[in-house]
Amino acid sequence: MHALRPLLRKSLFNLFAASLACAALLAPRAVSAEALLLIEADTGKVLQAENATIPWYPASVTKIMTAYVTLRAVKDGRLTLDTLLTVSPTAASQSPSKMGFRPGTQLTVDNALKMMMVKSANDMAVVLAEGVGGSIDGFSAIMNDTAKKLGMTQTSYVNPNGLPADGQITSARDLGILARSFLRDLPEYEYFVHIPAIRFGKRTTGNFNKLIGRYPGADGFKTGFICASGYNLVASATRNGRRLIAVVLGANSGTARAVKAAQLLERGFGQDNLTWLRPSLGTVDNLVPVDASPPNLRDEMCGGHRKRPASDDDDALIAANGGPSGSASATGGEAQVTFFTAGLQPPLMKASELMASAPAATEPVLVYTGPTRTGTALIAAVAADADQQTASKPRGKKSRVAKKPDAADKPKDAGKDAAKDTKTAAVKPVAKPAEAKKNDKSNDKSDAKTAAKPAAPKHAAAKHDAAAKPAEKPAASSDPKPAKPKAATKPAAKPANNS
Repeated sequence: MHALRPLLRKSLFNLFAASLACAALLAPRAVSAEALLLIEADTGKVLQAENATIPWYPASVTKIMTAYVTLRAVKDGRLTLDTLLTVSPTAASQSPSKMGFRPGTQLTVDNALKMMMVKSANDMAVVLAEGVGGSIDGFSAIMNDTAKKLGMTQTSYVNPNGLPADGQITSARDLGILARSFLRDLPEYEYFVHIPAIRFGKRTTGNFNKLIGRYPGADGFKTGFICASGYNLVASATRNGRRLIAVVLGANSGTARAVKAAQLLERGFGQDNLTWLRPSLGTVDNLVPVDASPPNLRDEMCGGHRKRPASDDDDALIAANGGPSGSASATGGEAQVTFFTAGLQPPLMKASELMASAPAATEPVLVYTGPTRTGTALIAAVAADADQQTASKPRGKKSRVAKKPDAADKPKDAGKDAAKDTKTAAVKPVAKPAEAKKNDKSNDKSDAKTAAKPAAPKHAAAKHDAAAKPAEKPAASSDPKPAKPKAATKPAAKPANNS
């Protein structure tokens, strides 16, 4: 008996150590200013949840519901993907990111959906909302009714694009429910949530969701950002017939949200043989909502400490600049999480390395204005959009030449001889916007230079936007003429709403 005691003590010690290890493995993480959720798409089983039922500002992940409601209308026969919709003044006035089309421009439901889901175009979300619901308010009512039917008990909508609004609220739980519903109810249209890139005229725009084309099996869904919410992402991926949905809310950069989503997905796919060790978290529908106000991350996300204005496509060129910003805080525990990258070299990569790598080569999907086209008609439509984009360049050069004598004529402008000044005054308004456009070549965030020209001054402050090229028009305010800056500064305040 005495001889067995040392063995018994050793066995008990090993059992105690194993218990501590399991407790550490299963212990919940500390609460942080972000929400994370990982679920199985088919069953709704929760694999990981942190702050998943805390209310949150959705930002542009709102557009998942906009697409869901629109495609339900298509499936029910209330309109078709070929239905022509018209850009209203309300749609054209939306803050960036946007396509920047002039009021009266027409395009199909199909093209508007592709522009909205890939470029996160706020104007296209309103075009769809007005086409389906008659108005923003009418469509928002449909969105709220749909959310209620789907069991999204923490969600309310007041607009179709997620631009800042106090009543625009959701949670990671509700976004998981929405993503599952999209895949379940609209399987024939799910390609809208994983288009790698679109090409409008001569401009190609990649999906803001960095997992598309990088993380093996990534097949959804949508990004979002406003200052109050931080960087949001609803992502999905399929491996060996098993599909997972990851929700990340409140990340500190575009790269960080992609890294966190990739880590969640990778852990989920690696849990097949360890699920018996984890306590059951139930299904996403059964997660208990928290009654609280959504956190406001404005100071953290958009304070003066940032080196450049934040936007939904933040960190888009990080791979070329040496790695993701904020990677130290974005990739905690990353050393233990590597990825089998399906043919990429090297075969094992960290999440941040994977997100910084170039996406898989793919042909962008063509989008265009006007009715549905095929064959030579489609080629002609794409060429016409491209011609509109480049039409301003020759005018800019001519106007720049015309501007030189204007500088010499400034003393005349200050004089009282109205007859002599009439010709000069007529030339100057043309020359200056053209010069501003010329100076805008350094900002390549626009997909619709010409189409956006009438609304351009409203978005002069949005460097990261799709309409940024025309938006720099107020640069002409640097001209010493006193009258010109007044015209440029008046609309410049509007983009401040797009945080």
